[in-house]
Amino acid sequence: MQGHSRSGYRDPVLRRLLLALLSGVALWLAFPGHDLWLLAPVGVALLAVATRGTRARRGFLLGLISGFVYFTATLSWSGIYVGAVPWIALSVLQALFVAVLGAVTAFLQTGSGGTVRTRPPVVALAWVGQEALRDRIPYGGFPWVRLAFSQADSPFGRLAALGGAPMVTFGVALSGGLLAVVLVAAGRAITSRHTPAGSPDPVAPTAHPPRAARARAWLAGPRATVGAAAAAVVVGAAGLLVPLPTDGALTQVMAVQGNVPQAGLEFNAQRRAVLDNHVTGTLDGAADVGAGRTTQPDLVVWPENSSDIDPVRNSDAADQITRALTAIKAPIILGALLEEPLPHVSNASLLYLPGEGLVGRYIKQHPVPFAEYIPQRSFFRIFSDKVDLVRSDFAAGTTPVVFRVPNRAGGELVAGPTICFEVAYDDLVRENVTLGANLLLVQTNNATFGYTDESVQQLAISRIRAMEHGRSIVHISTVGVSALITPDGTAHQATSLYTRAVLSGALPLRTERTIATVVGPWPEYAGCAVLVLLLLARSARARSRRQPVGR
Repeated sequence: MQGHSRSGYRDPVLRRLLLALLSGVALWLAFPGHDLWLLAPVGVALLAVATRGTRARRGFLLGLISGFVYFTATLSWSGIYVGAVPWIALSVLQALFVAVLGAVTAFLQTGSGGTVRTRPPVVALAWVGQEALRDRIPYGGFPWVRLAFSQADSPFGRLAALGGAPMVTFGVALSGGLLAVVLVAAGRAITSRHTPAGSPDPVAPTAHPPRAARARAWLAGPRATVGAAAAAVVVGAAGLLVPLPTDGALTQVMAVQGNVPQAGLEFNAQRRAVLDNHVTGTLDGAADVGAGRTTQPDLVVWPENSSDIDPVRNSDAADQITRALTAIKAPIILGALLEEPLPHVSNASLLYLPGEGLVGRYIKQHPVPFAEYIPQRSFFRIFSDKVDLVRSDFAAGTTPVVFRVPNRAGGELVAGPTICFEVAYDDLVRENVTLGANLLLVQTNNATFGYTDESVQQLAISRIRAMEHGRSIVHISTVGVSALITPDGTAHQATSLYTRAVLSGALPLRTERTIATVVGPWPEYAGCAVLVLLLLARSARARSRRQPVGR
């Protein structure tokens, strides 16, 4: 048994560990901030090779290592002001999902008879399944830095129009699985050339003589390499065939990035200053309209937390909003903090119309755990007193809402608001489109993350959403990066961090639904179902081989 174990797992441990570490680094570099999107399939490939031909428990450890590097780097912004403990805890939690992925790929790439095969579809399905779990558990999930969200600038990103973010992840991971075939074939070719005659061949089945096995590996290696490499390129380029139309009736929008007095957790210590910044930005926009330097907007959008003084209960804040509303002569949708329902507060998006005032509201449906509310507060206080920085828990809204306002062209602008991290949740964005939204809003506040990559990571998510649903998006932050996004995912007028800016432009309003909008989560469900069936079938074969032969 010891000899069999070594023949089945003869790759040096250090080599596997190095591949896992490099996998995490490659995945990190694929995301905005570095923008080396082509490294996403490379990262997938390296982990697939690291877990190929090893036991599931070792695959779990290798996945954990890769995931820890991946998440500690991409989520470094989560500890910028609250310290290392929450950041590392979040990274470890997320890495556990990649650890499960590593166990699954190790298990499914090793046959019940000990045979080892690189299986790109299995790799792709495992990534989809891992993200499906990570997006939902615990506390509603944390779907940040999914593979799909590294691909806003790549052909892979266009696959979002067919099956949403899960389809993009599948395409990236399938390409990575095919690249793993290339790496394994190349490794076999190199090994066959350098293995002395008569010595054990670490890649060939033991049933063949070593010299014959080396010859087979040398001949098969180039064929497998060329075929798999070509298939990986085809998968990557397939997105170029997906149309992303940008036609539609134009509507003029203005978005105000008012800036804050200071970065960090105390950004709203001067709440009136933040509100005044957005009022002043709107007044400046109105002056530009009056001077003919820009076009009269159909809609003005302020970001999340632009009025952290409750304008429903504070007449001074309401007066300032009315002042801006009167000057710009257009509806304003703004982010506000409402002191309700007591003892909780609500993160809201409010619609104001000229001459009418407040006429509509949307309450954030998915408050962020440990940022907007603290689950099991007394328990988690044991690990960090930072939980008490959240003084009042945010209440969750119960329904999606769209805001319907007429535009100057005689049509109807139907805006679907999404607040901050909600843009990462597939269902919350899709619900707005199914309710009829022809324009999507992403109102966010990145002041608590400083000069990090969090802001550009979020902008990339909005760009994927634009392609996914064929909708223009107003992505507006208190501090940046803000942009106007057309339905092909192109970001226009992208702003700098911690500056005041007024964005103004015409965006197309589209009502046609993409395939992704129509099919919803079903491609993801189908992929997960296939993965479960593969696991059950492989487990059944393994059990049947362990059963003693009847007498």
